[in-house]
Order: sequence, then structure tokens, then C-alpha cells
Amino acid sequence: MASKTAARSGARTSRSKAASGGASRGGRATASAGPARPAKGTRKPAGKPAKRVAKPIPRRNQSVLKVAGLAGGRAMRATWMMAAKGTGGAARSIGRARDIEPGHRRDGVALVVLGIAVVVAASSWFDAARPVGAWVDAVLRTFIGSAVVLLPIVLAGTAIGLMRTEPNPDTRPRLILGSSLIALSFLGLRHLWAGSPESPELRQRAAGFIGFTIGGPLSDGLTVWIAAPLLFIGALFGLLLLTGTTIREVPDVLRGLFGTRLLQREYYDDEFDDGDDYEGYSDFAGDDADTVEVAREDFSDGYYDEVPLRPDEELRAWPSPNTEPDGEIGEPDAPTVPEPAVARGAGKAGKSGRSAPAEKQETLVLDRVVEGPYALPSMELLVAGDPPKKRSAANSHMAGAIGDVLTQFKVDAAVTGCTRGPTVTRYEVELGPGVKVEKITALQKNIAYAVATESVRMLAPIPGKSAVGIEVPNTDREMVRLADVLTAPTTRRDHHPLVIGLGKDIEGDFISANLAKMPHLLVAGSTGSGKSSFVNSMLVSLLTRATPEEVRMILIDPKMVELTPYEGIPHLITPIITQPKKAAAALAWLVEEMEQRYQDMQASRVRHIDDFNEKVRSGAITAPLGSQRVYKPYPYVVAIVDELADLMMTAPRDVEEAIVRITQKARAAGIHLVLATQRPSVDVVTGLIKTNVPSRLAFATSSLTDSRVILDQAGAEKLIGMGDGLFLPMGAGKPIRLQGAFITDEEIHAVVTACKDQAEPEYTEGVTNAKPTGERTDVDSDIGDDMDVLLQAVELVVSSQFGSTSMLQRKLRVGFAKAGRLMDLMETRNIVGPSEGSKAREVLVKPDELAGTLALIRGGVADDAPDED
Repeated sequence: MASKTAARSGARTSRSKAASGGASRGGRATASAGPARPAKGTRKPAGKPAKRVAKPIPRRNQSVLKVAGLAGGRAMRATWMMAAKGTGGAARSIGRARDIEPGHRRDGVALVVLGIAVVVAASSWFDAARPVGAWVDAVLRTFIGSAVVLLPIVLAGTAIGLMRTEPNPDTRPRLILGSSLIALSFLGLRHLWAGSPESPELRQRAAGFIGFTIGGPLSDGLTVWIAAPLLFIGALFGLLLLTGTTIREVPDVLRGLFGTRLLQREYYDDEFDDGDDYEGYSDFAGDDADTVEVAREDFSDGYYDEVPLRPDEELRAWPSPNTEPDGEIGEPDAPTVPEPAVARGAGKAGKSGRSAPAEKQETLVLDRVVEGPYALPSMELLVAGDPPKKRSAANSHMAGAIGDVLTQFKVDAAVTGCTRGPTVTRYEVELGPGVKVEKITALQKNIAYAVATESVRMLAPIPGKSAVGIEVPNTDREMVRLADVLTAPTTRRDHHPLVIGLGKDIEGDFISANLAKMPHLLVAGSTGSGKSSFVNSMLVSLLTRATPEEVRMILIDPKMVELTPYEGIPHLITPIITQPKKAAAALAWLVEEMEQRYQDMQASRVRHIDDFNEKVRSGAITAPLGSQRVYKPYPYVVAIVDELADLMMTAPRDVEEAIVRITQKARAAGIHLVLATQRPSVDVVTGLIKTNVPSRLAFATSSLTDSRVILDQAGAEKLIGMGDGLFLPMGAGKPIRLQGAFITDEEIHAVVTACKDQAEPEYTEGVTNAKPTGERTDVDSDIGDDMDVLLQAVELVVSSQFGSTSMLQRKLRVGFAKAGRLMDLMETRNIVGPSEGSKAREVLVKPDELAGTLALIRGGVADDAPDED
């Protein structure tokens, strides 16, 4: 019985599961077909009829007008969306237009502002341009009230300022803040002046909603008598910001605008007549004819300059000191020296109507004037360069390429600016927080690939900036002319005769240097790098700034052709030297000249040749009684070696010793060396030479090793040649990249001819016959009684070409101390090299030079010494 009951319950359970499973499997089908049938064995709910299947409602015929309206609406919506997308895309493309030059974008903004000014003027002044003009006038009057009549003038002035000035991001916040303060203060004062109206209609006749917002709370909280002065102070502060003037400078500005010009105008009207030609005075481009006199300046080297300025009406017009003022204007005891001005555009004639003669308006001359019959060559002989190029579309393309490389390699950095130079453009890359500088420098080759050039140089970081500099060559290079460098304000302010023009740096500034402050210069570069062009520019700079009484030269040209154009100039001490042996003798003579100058300075108790010359000119130094000597000022001496490698190959010991002695001591004596070479190897530019020549100028080198020899760092191997160089002045940590000045053969010939036509060279006798410093005519005191054994040791070492102390002990039968002393004596005479530990010393004298070496040690002259006559 129990089994039957269990069987029946199991059957019911299985049927219920089957029913539920079937319902779940056929649920989707029943949902689509209609109401589900009740399962077999289940009961229908009482009182609820079965649901019927809904039949589709038959479609009614729509009217033609309704269909046409719907179609027209869809067409209008599609047209509107198409126009909106097109307008938005055009706006976005304009916003992303990086290929447009900044100048064009600035002009475009200025023209848009000018157009807005025209619309506002038409609507507010003439009630025109309806209906747009009426809407514009209503909106503007709501916000600024009756001040809308001044808005066109302000907008037009802003547009003109944008078109006439260059962008300056540094002053932009100051200008915006100053203009805003002036405008808001004016609206507040206008609201107070109108009686502080509150209704919208009355506010439109006063200062509008903005004036009400500013002036209302101030007048209600502080009364009108306090609010008005506060607003006036705000406007005054905005004016100071707008003009970039501080309160301390206001009295000086007012005196400069009213008092000084009025006095100068009265003085000019009383003393001068418009029909006269006033030599030595100038009219600066402007509204007034200002008389300017540059008084005599006193330098430590005793040179005096009297520099009247004359700006001209040509594009390249420089002040002219051809004539001197009469001395009637100004007090000689308290002269004023105005800063020399450079005319960069076409000058305007003054109101007085005076103009310089036409032949003097085109003259390009330096401020430096010398006394005596010798006149410096005119800068008119040199060719002025073209105006510098500005940022182009190629620079924007390069910046985008660099930014793409940074994005591809997932470096959190961005190109924030660029500085265009004559040869390369430096792109500034600022790093994000936590980004290493090495991540940028490691991408040098990738950036070079992206910009399609191999001469990419990185500066990490840029001195004075928190940015990494990436220097990329320009596709359109700019030629830097020597005339532009010599007539730059930085060069003209320095009246020292040893100032030379170098070129233009990457910032666009002209670079010049004073040889007296270097005090010696080492120049190196491979063939075609611009080294010879720099030597020519340096020589022409000296010829155009110094007389033969001020600067004398020794030119050493082993190549025989580089310095030939300068043969016969009056600045030469001796004819141009082309033989290495004579060059060594000339350097030895220079050492003797240096020692003579030091003896005179010691006797006169001065420390520099400039002080000695000043005492000679003043008569403080005179010859003793019975002496036939006549003291004269010592000129500066500049020795230029065009190819140092040829001298070091022929007479290395004599040349190196003379160069080292000169570079160590000759600065105070007014003697300066310029060493140039195209093979900057360690055997040419030795360690002693590098140590004593602190200023370096490296042009493009062929290898990284050569760059390190010259600059003690990499960089010169990345230069692109043709004057592209790195200048490392004395005391600088990093070199300055510059484009060397260029000068043509015609300009060189013109300047040299102008010098040779005025004076003949006065050569000094015995310059090339002097004995090198290694040739002594007396026995050195440190040898003592060891002359014989020293000669034996020298003969033994030179013959065997083996410098060993133990060998001397064995061969000469002397002790270790004696052998070491003999080796030290030979080292001081450049017979053997320095000690290298346990290794034998290098023998510097060849066997065929043994006889001459022994003669020098004995105190005589070498038998095989060549005749220098």
C-alpha cells in the first residue's frame, strides 16, 4: 500500500516537472502565437475569459499636405544639420590652422576688431546698419550705456596697435589688466556722474549694467565723495600699467615730455639758423630736432673718442662721426653722453626742415674716432645685410613633427616655443612633472629622422630656462654680414680698438668680443667650416677700428695664400711670414718683446700696459739723465697663426714653448695670440696650449674627438658648417652657438686699400732672426759641474733612443740619485719626455739633431741651424 502511494506521488511529481519544462520551452512560441493554452490537468481560473489576439488597425489614407509638410521638415532639418556641421568644421579648422604665420594671424585679429569697430560706429553714431545695428546698439547700451559712443575709437586704436606692433607675451597681462582697470573705473565714474540711476532705461543713458554694478555698491556703501576718488585711483593705476610706468618715473617722464623739449626748442631757435649746415650734430627721426653731443670718453687704455651722432634717412643709416663739434654747446666739465641710437627704418625729417647732405646720409661709420692724420676706413666699404627673417611655416611644421615624436614615444612633454636664428631654430620643450631629461635626449636620432636632418643638437637644459632646447637647421639660412655686426649697438658702445665682430647668435643678437679680455683665442674647424672667413672678419674688424699706432700685427700664414690680401698694410710689424722656421723665430721675438714690456712696467710700478701708456702720455714717465731712450706708448700686438699644425710639425718644441710663455704672461703686456687650425688633434693642440688659451671658437669638426679637444665637450661635430660655430669665451660654462660673419673678397680689398693709401708699413728689424727660446747662449747654472757627464748621458740617450735611468746607471757607472738628476736635466731641456712610471721615457730628439743639441747645452749655437737671413 505504501509502495502504491509512493508511485502515485512520483508520477505526479514527474508530470508537474514535465509541464513546467514544457512551459519554459514553449514560452517564446506561445508569446508570439497567442495566449498559452492551459496545461493538461490544470484548471482554468474561474470568471476570467480567454484573451483574444489583437488584430492590426487598418491604415488610413494620409493627406497630401501632411506628407509634404513632413518631407519639407525633414529636408530643412537635414539642411540645418549639414550647415551646422560645415560651420563647426570650418571653425575648428581655422582654430587648428598652424600653418598660418603669427603675423598673419595677428593682422587677421586686428582686421576683425576693426570691422567690429565699423559696425559699432555705424549703429551708435549714425543709427545705421539696421536691423543688426539696432540690436547691437541695444545690447551694448544695456551693458555700457552711453559709453558705447567711445567704443569704436577704442576698438580702432586696438586694431591699429595690433597691426603696428610685434607680439610680446610678457607685456600682454599688464596691458589687459591696465585696460580693464581704466574701462571699469571710467564706467563707475560715469554712473556716479549720471546720478546713480537704477531703472534700466536710465542706466542705458548712463554707464549701463556694468557701471551700475561697479558704481552702485560703492556709492551706497561709501558715499559718492569716497567712491569717486577710489575709482579715479583705479583708473590712474590702470594708466600706469598700460604705459609701463611706475610712480617714481612719472616726474622724469613729464619733464622729458614738456620741460626738456621746450628748452631745447628755445635754444635751437635762438642759436641756429635752418639754412646752415651744422657739422657734428644730428637730427634724430622724430617730431623734434634734438641737438645731441657725445662728449669725450676716458678709457683706461688712454684712447679718447668724440662721437657726434647723425641718423640718416636710408634703411641702414648709422651715426657719422666724420666731423667734430665746435665745442660751443654743453659744459665740458659735466658732459652728458646719450646712448647711441640705431635707425632701423626710414627716418623722418624734423620739423625744422634740416637734412644732412645726400652723400652723408648713406655713410655707414663707427662711433669710434681717432686722433691724428690717420682716418679709419669708412663702413660704407662694407655691404650691409638683409633684414632678419621671421618665423615661417617651416618652423611650425618642425614644431609639430617634434611634438608628434614625443607623443609616439609617450613622453609627457610639449613644444612651448621656438627661437629662430640665422642658421638654426631652437625649439623649447617643457617636461611634465616626474619626466627625466634623459627621455628627451635619448630621442635625438628619432627627432632627427622626423625632421629629416642629421644635424640635430640638444641643449639640456637651456641656460636660464626650465626647458630642453632642440636646435634644428633652417631650410632657408640667413647670411650675417660683418657690417651689421660692427654697426650693432653692442659693438659701437665698446670703443676699445681690439673689439672684433663674431656674428649673430641663435637669439638674433649680434655678438662681438674684445681680444684684450679673452685674452687669447683658439679657433678650429674642418675644411669648409668657416674658419678662414672668421680670420678675415677678425682682421677687417681690427683694421676698421684701430690705427697702426694702436694695434700692430704679426701674421703667420704657412699656407702662403690665406693672408696674402693683407700684405703691405701699415699695421704689420714684419712682412707676412710663410716659413715655419721664421714663424718660430717671430714667436721668440714676441717673447723678448713681452719681457721688455714687463721690465718697463716694473720700473714704472704699473701692472698693465694701459696704465704705462697713460703715464707716458701724461709725461709721468721720462728717461733718466744721460739716456737716449724716448718713451712712447706701447701698441697692442696681435699675432695670428692661420695654421698651427704646420708649425707644430716643423718646430714643435720651439713653437709650443713660445706659445706657452706668451699665453701665460702676455695679457698684461698687451700681446694677444689667435691660433687657428683645421686639425685639432692632441699633438697640435697640446695640453699646455689648451690650458693657457681660455677662449675657444669651434666650427664644424669631423669627429667627436676633435670637438672635445677644442671645447672639452661634444657639440662641434653636430654643426652644419659654413660659419656655424660654438663660441666658448673665458669663464663661460656652456658655448654660445652663432653664425659667423661673412665678408667678401671685394670688401677685404676695399678696406685694405683704404689703409694702404694712408700709410706705409714700418717693419721692425730682427723679428724673423730672433733665436728660439730653446737656443741659449750661456751655460745654465743648474748643470754645475755635471757638464761632461750630462753630455755623455745626452749622447747615450739620443743615440739609443731609449730614456731609462737604470741604463744611465749601468753605462755611466753612476748612482741612482745622479742618474735621476741627469734625467731631470734632460727633461727640462725637452730631450726626453716626462716620467711614465716603470716605463722608459720618450726621447724627443732625433739622432740627426744630436750635434745641435750638444752645442746648445754647451752654450753655443747649433752647427746645423739654418740661416734665417
